[in-house]
Amino acid sequence: MMRTVGTTVRGIRAPIVKEGDNIINIVVDSVINASKYENFELRDKDIIGITESLIARAQGNYANQEDIAKDVNDKFHKDIGIVFPILSRNRFSIILKGIAMTGKKIHLVLNYPTDEVGNQLMDIDKMYQLKINPYTDVLTEKEYRKLFGENVYHPFTGIDYVKMYKDLAIDGNIEIYLSNNPETVLQYTEDVLVANVHDRERTKEILKKSGAKTVLGLDDLLTKPINNSGYNPEYGLLGSNLATESQVKLFPRDSKYYVYEIQKILKEKTGKTIEVMVYGDGAFKDPVGKIWELADPIVSPAYTSGLEGTPNEVKLKYLADNELKNLEGEEAAKAIKEKINKKDKDLIAHKESLGTTPRRITDLLGSLCDLTSGSGDKGTPIVLIQGYFDNYATE
Repeated sequence: MMRTVGTTVRGIRAPIVKEGDNIINIVVDSVINASKYENFELRDKDIIGITESLIARAQGNYANQEDIAKDVNDKFHKDIGIVFPILSRNRFSIILKGIAMTGKKIHLVLNYPTDEVGNQLMDIDKMYQLKINPYTDVLTEKEYRKLFGENVYHPFTGIDYVKMYKDLAIDGNIEIYLSNNPETVLQYTEDVLVANVHDRERTKEILKKSGAKTVLGLDDLLTKPINNSGYNPEYGLLGSNLATESQVKLFPRDSKYYVYEIQKILKEKTGKTIEVMVYGDGAFKDPVGKIWELADPIVSPAYTSGLEGTPNEVKLKYLADNELKNLEGEEAAKAIKEKINKKDKDLIAHKESLGTTPRRITDLLGSLCDLTSGSGDKGTPIVLIQGYFDNYATE
């Protein structure tokens, strides 16, 4: 029978998950029930994506701002510098609240004209009109306000992030500077918390080589329980989100255990080998706001072995326009299928793969899952993907 559909993606509705719930059974039951009610079959090589927040919530992986304050006090003993946090109420505000509660003087250095993931701190065109060099120039908060005004709002959220972060100070203990050089903070303190996500190791290394005494990252905080709080031994506070006005939800722990347990139980119940992954932010960039959505430290903190690697695909457009341009209809389709079936196991640098992007499969799938489940009220924190590993030659 001829295939007429390739990859399909379904958002699977799940019950509201609370701390202590058996998330493994919830995922398995939700997928199997969906297949029965919606009348579709599960197959080998299907993929299930589970949003990281579902697992973290079931684990009760939360921490209060007081827990953050205690861990910071235990690890930093003088004034503290913080470099390059993301501009976000959701990602960093509670963390900064907790640090401010220590009473330590905080020297906060922000990237400009945008943060690491593209959140805007100033108008880029105006920055160049003012002849500000982002590679060399350092602005104090006072200079920033003089140049750009008292109200500089994010185009999406309507938040003035410099004001928001400054307002989290206790007794005026936060000073803000704008610089893209992490060494700027060493003018004020030798103890530094590195708050950027994807370039954190490079930032840490620069500071260590420049004479910083204590250099830790967000991934070094809450790596162990503080007063019975949640924690993450690998990522610490990286990947955390605002849960309440005084609490964050951390990235889930032990995600590898969950994906393999879910795969095992699904095999027992359905007879199918289904790949499973945990996903957070998708790795895509908004074309209007220029914001790169990946504020988590990684797209997928855990996945089963069948999701390792990158796609190995030929470009159908290239074949149709070049090698097979003189063929039509069934003859062309047959030739393309034969070409696919005989393709090399590694097509890197081959002309027939020109235009295909060798991204990791889990990064591609994580973006697909994130776009499907959304971040609002869709109520589908589980995503089922079928036919992803099929191609034009698959019958």
